[in-house]
Amino acid sequence: MLRGLRVRLVVAFGLVAALATTTTGALTFREARNGVLQQSQDTVIRQLRTQVSRLSTGVAYPPTEDMLRQFAGNVALAEPSGTWRVLVTYEGLSAPSLPGYRFDEVTPAVREAVGSSMATVFQRVRSGGRTSLVVGMSVVFASAEGALTPTGIRVFLTVPQTDEQRSVDALVTAIERATASALGVAVLFALFAARGVLRPVRALRRATRSIAEGRLDTRLDVNGSDELADLSHTFNETAAALEQSVAELRGMEARARRFASDVSHELRTPLAAMSAVTDVLDEEAAHLDPDTATAVRLISEETVKLARLVEDLMEISRFDAGAAVLHLDEVDLAESVRRTLASRGWSDAVETRLPGPDELRGRVDPRRLDVVVANLVGNALRHGGRPVRLTLSEGGPHATLRHAVLEVADSGPGIPEDVLPYVFDRFYKSDTARTRTEGSGLGLAITEENVRMHGGTVRAANRPGGGAVFTVELPLRRDESAWENQ
Repeated sequence: MLRGLRVRLVVAFGLVAALATTTTGALTFREARNGVLQQSQDTVIRQLRTQVSRLSTGVAYPPTEDMLRQFAGNVALAEPSGTWRVLVTYEGLSAPSLPGYRFDEVTPAVREAVGSSMATVFQRVRSGGRTSLVVGMSVVFASAEGALTPTGIRVFLTVPQTDEQRSVDALVTAIERATASALGVAVLFALFAARGVLRPVRALRRATRSIAEGRLDTRLDVNGSDELADLSHTFNETAAALEQSVAELRGMEARARRFASDVSHELRTPLAAMSAVTDVLDEEAAHLDPDTATAVRLISEETVKLARLVEDLMEISRFDAGAAVLHLDEVDLAESVRRTLASRGWSDAVETRLPGPDELRGRVDPRRLDVVVANLVGNALRHGGRPVRLTLSEGGPHATLRHAVLEVADSGPGIPEDVLPYVFDRFYKSDTARTRTEGSGLGLAITEENVRMHGGTVRAANRPGGGAVFTVELPLRRDESAWENQ
C-alpha cells in the first residue's frame, strides 16, 4: 500500500500535520493548564492568608480545642460555596472545620514542610479520582521590631479543584477537535498536492508504455517551468532522438535485407549456368590431364558451396521479410526423419532410436522438418565426432500439450562454453582464425527459425560424457488459428 506515490504523500502530510498539531496542542495545553491552576492557586492562597491574618488576632494562647475548632470554621467561611475544608492543629490538638472529615489529602510531607518553615506551602494531591489543592501555613505574630514569631498553630486547607478540572477537560477536548480538523485539512491538501504531482507522472508512464509498444512518435505536453516540466521536456528530446535512431537502424536493416535478397536473386541465374557447366566438366574430368581435372573438381565443389550459400541467404531473407509460411500436413515424424537420412546417404552413418510406425504423428511442415533434421545431423557429422545418435520421442516440459523431442548428439569434443550462447547466430565462427567452413554458416540459424515457426524450441548443450547435443521440441497439436498467425 505504501508503494504508491499518492499514499506516501498523504501519509507524509498527515504525519507532519499530526506532529505539528500535537506539539502545538501539547504546548498550548501545558501553558493553559498551568495558567488555570496558577490563577486558582494564587487566589486560594491569597484568601487563606487574608482570612488567617484577620482571625488569628482573636485567638487566645494557649488555645483550647473549641477555640481551634471555631477558628477553623471561621477560616472555612471565606469560601461562600463551602468547598473549603480547614484543619487547625496546635501541639497535640487537632480541630477540623467539618467534623468527621479525615483530611487524607494532607500528606506527611506537607505537615513536615509547614512545621519546619514559616512560609506558605502547597501541593496538588490526587485522591479518590479527584484532584485537590492542599495549602499549609503557620500562624505567626510580628513583634515591635518586625520579627516573626511562630505561635505553634498550623492551618491546613484542602480545596477540590473540580472547576479547574472541568476547564482542563474542556481544553483537552478543544485541542483534540482542532487536531482532527488540522489532520483533515492536511489530508485534503495532500490529495490536491498528490493530484498535481501524479498527473504528469501518469502522463509520463503512459508515454513510456507507448514508446515501449513501438509508438516512437509519442510526446508529452510541457506545462510550466518546474522540475516535472523539465522532465517532460527531457523525455520528448529522448523520444525524438530514439525515434530518429530507430528509423535509421530500420532503414539500414531494410537496405541490408534488400541487398542480400537482391544479390541472392541475381546470383541464382549465373549459378544455375555454372552448375550445368561444372556437371559437364565433372563428366569430362576423367579424360583431362591431372592438373586440369583437379582444377575442374575444385571449381565444381566451390560452385556447389556457393549455390548452397545463395539458397540459404534467400531463405534467411524470406524469414527477415516475414514472407516465410508454413504448409502443414499430418505426417509420421519417424518416417519423415528416415526419409531425410536416406535421401542424403546418412542412414548408415547415424545411429537412430525412433518410434514405430504411426506411433508419433504431428502437424508439421514436412519440408521445414527435413531442413531441421538435415542441418542438425549434417552439423554433427561435419564438426562433431562419430558415432552420431538421433533420438525421437514424445515428451517435453508442457503437461497440457504433447511435444515431440528430437535429439541429435555427437561424440566429438563438444562446444566451448563461451560459444554455446552464439551457436545459432548467423555466420558465427567459434574460431576467428578459421575463415573457411564446409557449410554456409547459416544452417543453425535457419534451423532455429524453422523451429520457431512451428512454435517449438531448440537448444544446444554439451553432454557429460563428451560431445554436443542439440534438442528440438515441437508441439504435436496446435490450434489452426495459432498456426495462421505465425
